This record gives sequence, structure tokens and C-alpha cells, in this order.
Amino acid sequence: MRAARARATMPWMRLESVAIAPVPPTRLAEALTAEQGERFAEVVDRGRRELADRVIWNVNSTARGGGVAEMLRSLLAYARGAGLDARWVVMRGDRDFFAVTKRVHNMLHGEPGDGHGLTAADGEAYLATARANADELAPLIRPGDFVLLHDPQTAGLIEPLRAAGAHVVWRCHVGTDAAGPLARAAWDFLLPHVREADAVVFSRHAFVWDGLDHERVAIVPPSIDPFSPKNQDLEPAVATAILQRAGIAAGPVSTAAPAFTRLDGTPGRVDRRAELVASDRLPANAPALLQVSRWDRLKDPLGLLDAFRCEIAPRSPAHLVLAGPSPGAVADDPEGLETLHEVTRAAAGYPRGIRARLHLCTLPMDDVEENAAIVNALQRRAQVVIQKSLAEGFGLTVAEAMWKARPVVASAVGGIREQIVEGETGLLVAPTDHAALADAAVGLLEDPVRAAAIGERGRESVRAIFLGARHLGQYLDLFERLLGRRSVAELAPLPPPRALAS
Repeated sequence: MRAARARATMPWMRLESVAIAPVPPTRLAEALTAEQGERFAEVVDRGRRELADRVIWNVNSTARGGGVAEMLRSLLAYARGAGLDARWVVMRGDRDFFAVTKRVHNMLHGEPGDGHGLTAADGEAYLATARANADELAPLIRPGDFVLLHDPQTAGLIEPLRAAGAHVVWRCHVGTDAAGPLARAAWDFLLPHVREADAVVFSRHAFVWDGLDHERVAIVPPSIDPFSPKNQDLEPAVATAILQRAGIAAGPVSTAAPAFTRLDGTPGRVDRRAELVASDRLPANAPALLQVSRWDRLKDPLGLLDAFRCEIAPRSPAHLVLAGPSPGAVADDPEGLETLHEVTRAAAGYPRGIRARLHLCTLPMDDVEENAAIVNALQRRAQVVIQKSLAEGFGLTVAEAMWKARPVVASAVGGIREQIVEGETGLLVAPTDHAALADAAVGLLEDPVRAAAIGERGRESVRAIFLGARHLGQYLDLFERLLGRRSVAELAPLPPPRALAS
């Protein structure tokens, strides 16, 4: 009955088609070495030959907020610029659906989330919402199209879209290093759907589930776009101007324009202001530690506040900037506002001297590229970037900071461990060891020469492994495998970061 009611309420929830302007892939090649550029040109040529007359559909649950949406916006722009018909649609769901999928998301990380577990009724409601979305999308699918479904929200679409004749790939961007009962319960919830996919993609080998045919599993780490508004080069004066216009930074007014270049090559300008939550603006010359992420308990913002208050602030004059998207703008994350309130209440109880060095920022999301430019400026303003996650599917903020040659201190969890070589391209600490976090962060502030060397090695590691050219090539390899053009044995393994750190 519950499933029938859910399906009956779905017709008003229309799929959202996200417009993506094409970007010439030659732009991406500008950030590559000569050898990488030659390989990428070959990928582009192969893609045009193999995927002509096919649509490559991508489906996820939000067009803004989080790394998946950012990657899609960039990768699809380059694919379209290469002449491929790559499209992006966002599925719809109600509050109950997203409460269930957020619980699944947390459990895949080994965390209980809201603690309600997963029931048969949850499964029925989940499937009803998925099928309502599939009913709308399936008539647009043609036999031979490819469909890339992203994360737990979309697994229920696999079977009906395969029935429409598509090659369906389901990608899971999250996972845990050691699966316990919670993660396995989430697997059990999703496996009846996921087993139907033609291929299943994970970001790391450690995230691959039991119960899957490993011949249909591929490992494709995420990537960043060096020319997106979040990662493009910014002169220091421009970064200052952006942060001042956004209301985050104090100090003498920059004479530069708060400008950036949009992904399609057109000019952009930061006009909207961030909200400083019971916080002052960041002083001009203050050493700054930064964590930027969604307002999510798995990012451990409360733990970071505690580490700053107890371990960092007594040893250093540093300020801490904790920034995230305006929580009401991220449709598929119902816990964001609650987490922000928890952080705000905790900070309000700190002594005045500590509060004066805390800067809690919610960043505007009306224009996702303007938001990205503000994040870019924040990362370039920081002396040290922190990612204190309790669990992490991958953690693209790490690669973003490394690309900007910023030294990173991060938890040794999940995909962060795929990005950082300890002591060489960044510093890794146990996720709950506040003293170790403080030692690492304060040590980098006190030794700028070492910090700069780590930052430069980090940037070159990102160039070698974590740019979009590699990502697009791996997707093409997978599509060719599904078309019978390429075997599993022919797929080249990803080089480990340690091999490139020196």
C-alpha cells in the first residue's frame, strides 16, 4: 500500500534535464604532459568512432552540491565538446525517499545515520520512486545507448532501463575500508538491483562488495577539472577580491575584479555573499586553516572544532575557516541543516577568544560556478587545507587543494588514502586523533618551506593521476568492453600515487 501511495504522488516530480555547454577537449589537454596529451587525443578519436549515434545518459539525484555533480558538469562538457551526445538528468524523489537513501549512504560508510535501519517498507517506497522516474526516462532511451547511474538513489532504475535496451552501468562513489554489519545491510538492500547492471564501477578496490560478479566490476577513481571555476588559476589579488565581495575576508579592499572564467569560457563575476554564521570576517594577514565540505556528520565538523579549540588554538595564532554549501540548496541531503545547527551551537559555547578565530561560512548556491569560484579563492587563501573525515568515498577536496599546491592534512580513511602519500604529497592522521591533527597542521604552519614542497609534489601527483583525461579514458575503455571491443585483461591498471610522488 505504501509503495502504491508513493508511486501515485510521483507524477509532479519531473526529471530535471541539466543543460551542459560543450567545451573543446583541447582545453583539458593544456594541463597534461606531452605524453598524456597524445593519449588523450587518441581517446577522443576512439570515442568519436565507437560512440557515434549513441546517447550517453548520466543520472544522479542532484545538480548542485557534492563531488558527483561537479564531476558530471565538467566531464560531460568535454564529452560534448568532443562531439558525443552526453546528457545529464536528475531524478526526483520526496522527503521519505531521500531519508531512506541518506540512511543507505551513511550505512555504506559503516555509519548508522538516523539509526532507523532498512525495512521492507523502505524497499517498497524506494522502488516505487525509482520506477516512477524510470517510467519517464525509459521512453527516451534507444537500444544501444549507455546509461551511467550514480550512487544509491539510482540503483532502482537499472532493470527498467536495461529493459529499454540500454547498456546500464551503476557507479557507487562511496564505501568503507572494512565492511561491517551496517555496510552489509546496505549492500543487501541494493544488491537485487545492482546485480542487474551490465557493469558496476567503484572508486577503489577496497569498496567492491561481496556478492557481485567481479568480471563486471571496474575501478575508476574520480577526477577534477583544472580549468573549472573551482580549480582554475587565480591571482592572489583576484582571490582576495572574491573573498571580500563574498563577505568572508576583511582587510584593505582589493583593486582587482572578483572575476573568474566559466566552464564554457565566458566571463563570470562573484556578486553573491556568503553567510557568516555568528562569525567575523577572516582578517587579512591571519594564518588560515580551512575545511570545505558538505554539512555532513561524516566530515566530522564537530571533531574539527574540538581539535581546534583544545589542540591547535593554544599552540598557534591560526584561524579556522569551516565552509560548506547553503544547506537548503542540496536537495538529496536532508541532514545538512541539522548538522550546521549542531556546529553553530557548539561554536557558540566556546570562549570569546576562540570564537573570534572561528569562521563558519555557508556559501551561496544560486550559481554553482560562482560557488565554485568562492571555494577556489578560499583554498588559495588557506595556508593548510584540512579534511577531517570519519569516512570518505573519495574526498575530491583533497585533490582540489593539492592541485593548488596547498599542503593537506587529512584523515587516513577511504579514498583519501588513494590520493596522499604520507609525508610526501600530504599528511595523513587517524580520523579521531586530535593531537596528531594539531601536530601536523601546526608543524606545516611553522615550516613553510616543507609545506611548499609537499604542496608542489601534491600538484604533480594530481596531474599524473586525478585529472579528467584519465577519467574519460577509463569510461571509454569500459564502454568498449561492454560493446565487446575490449577485454578485462586489456584495461590498464591505475598507477599508485607512491610511484609518482618522487
